[in-house]
Parts: sequence; structure tokens; C-alpha cells
Amino acid sequence: MSSIWRYLLGTALTAGILLYPMARAAADSSLFSVFTGSALEHHLDPSYSNRWAVGFDNDFLVPGSRDQDYTYGLSILHTGVDLDGELYFAPLNLIEGMLGLDPGSRQAVEFGLYGFTPEDIEQSEADPNDRPYASLVYAATRSERIYPLRGTVISSQLTVGILGLDMVGDLQKGMHSVIDGDTPQGWRHQISDGGEPTFRYSLARQQLLGDPTDRLEVKHTQSVSVGYITEASWGLSLRTGQLNSPWHNFHPEQASYAETSTQLTNRSVERFFWAGIAVKARLYNTFLQGQWRDSAVEYSSSDLRHLIIEAWVGYTHGFPNGVFVSYGLRGHTSEIRHGKADRNVVWGGIMVGRNLE
Repeated sequence: MSSIWRYLLGTALTAGILLYPMARAAADSSLFSVFTGSALEHHLDPSYSNRWAVGFDNDFLVPGSRDQDYTYGLSILHTGVDLDGELYFAPLNLIEGMLGLDPGSRQAVEFGLYGFTPEDIEQSEADPNDRPYASLVYAATRSERIYPLRGTVISSQLTVGILGLDMVGDLQKGMHSVIDGDTPQGWRHQISDGGEPTFRYSLARQQLLGDPTDRLEVKHTQSVSVGYITEASWGLSLRTGQLNSPWHNFHPEQASYAETSTQLTNRSVERFFWAGIAVKARLYNTFLQGQWRDSAVEYSSSDLRHLIIEAWVGYTHGFPNGVFVSYGLRGHTSEIRHGKADRNVVWGGIMVGRNLE
């Protein structure tokens, strides 16, 4: 059996094993709404209709000097209601129909890119003892179902993208030339160099722990994903301070590098700290293991740790005009078992957004 068919078969089997239990939980939420009247919440916050945010991640936003692993990411996101009627939502709607999920009460579309580098970016040759260069340029559609009487939100996302494009490395080179930094020399050795299509589908269930107040919220989230990152995870997160936005608007626990990391607030003043931790059982990581095409540096499954711990902490400030600014630190334990690449990964992120109503 060729490698491409092994990959497709393995992805299909893993999708069934991981997604079926979560889809059943979502279906149970739908049944619950029939018997209790806890219908999907379409009108809790009318400002859902038009929100924008821009995010920038970079390892230099961490105190100290770093330029390795998850090195940078850029994203732009628009959230609203009734976006699912747009043609680009058709693939996500098809998957959700097959899983028996309720129609979403809020949707989002996101575009972005991000990249990974080894520690020594000035080395021009491939280094088999360090992590490979890797990149993704992506577009994502997202849908959320809000069940207020249960304190539960079911979220799904479909991301399609291209691995190995030159533009991610070219942007890094351009940024480094502006700040007079080291020039990365090894992007031609990146995973799937020259371009290769990829995808990822994820399903997450957020649930409140106790009754939220205007000073403290705590929740836990279970999620699964299949595709270029295939994993199952459980996370615990909180935010504390002056809270004026709905608890389900804020979900840093669902971030996957640059993806879905946008935190959206109400058109009201609020300021809060946030933190959390997650345990992830990661079965497959294209950014380390490659996909269908051979790459200069790849790791086998036996070279990787499949259980990792991720943690995050940050601060968000929302202004009366709907603008918010957020800064966070994030990291996870080492995913690679040996060599120079056996190190923890840490990065920082800045996000700016606005609720336009």
C-alpha cells in the first residue's frame, strides 16, 4: 500500500475513533434541547453580528531571546451570525450534517499563516538532529452551538491549507531584515517544500464549572481533531477580573498555534487575567512527521512523545468603543524525544480586535 493511501486510511480510521464520541455528545445536547426548551441561543448578544480581530504570534514576544520552534503566526478573523449561508461554508456544513450536529448560532471565517524553525536558523543545510522547518497557509470556517441552560457550547472547525509555501519563509526573512536579525537559511528544507494541500477538522465541547460571576469564570473543554494535527485533549481554563462578555466568547484553550486563538469581547469596558492548562494526546503532527511527500527532515512516531502538557496565561483589556487588546504567553512540553529538538516550546501573542455591531 502506498504512503498516500496509508495516510488517508489512517486518517479516516482515526476520525471515526475520535469524532464519534464527541458527535454523540453534541447530538445528546440537541436531544436535551428538545425536552427542556434549551434551544440554541441566537440572540444573547446582538453584537455577534460583526466582529473582527487580528493576531500576531512570535517567539520574540517571550521574555529573553528565542527564535526557534513555533516562530511566528499571523491571523485575521471575522465572526458573525448567518455566515453559514456563504458558499465557502458548504464543506463544513456537509460534515456537520453527516455528524448530526445542530445548525450553528454563530459562525466565523479565519485566514492566516504560521511557521516553525530549528534552533540554528543560519545553518543552510538540513539538520536531522533538530526539528524541521515547516509552514502552513490556511483558511478556516468555524461554527458554534450555544446551549445556555446546560452551560455548554459545541464548536466545530474545518481548516484547509497548503504546507511548504515559500511565502512563510520569505515573510520571516523580511521581518528579520527590518529588525536586523539573523537571516534564516534553511527554508528550502521545510516539510512538503514547494506546496502540498492539507486539512484539519476539529470538534470541541466547552462546559462551565459552577455559576459564572462578573469576577470569575471557570470551564473545562474536551476536543478532538483529525488531519495535519490529530489529537484528543482536555483543558481547564479560567479568567478573573472585570468581566462583561459572555463566557463562551473567550476560548484560548481551543487555539492551535495561530488558529482560533482570537478572543472576542463585548462593546463594554472589561479587563481580566486568564490562564489554563491542557493535556493533549497527540497521535500525528504533520509539522514534524511530514505528510505524503518526502521531506529533508522528518520524525517517525517512535521519535515523538504523544502526551504533552500545554499551558497559557495572559491579560485582556476591552474599551467602551468595542476595541480590545490582548497579550498572552503560551507553551507546551517537548514533543521530540531526543537531540537538540528535545526542548519545551514557548511563544507570545498579541491580539487586537473590534466589535463593530
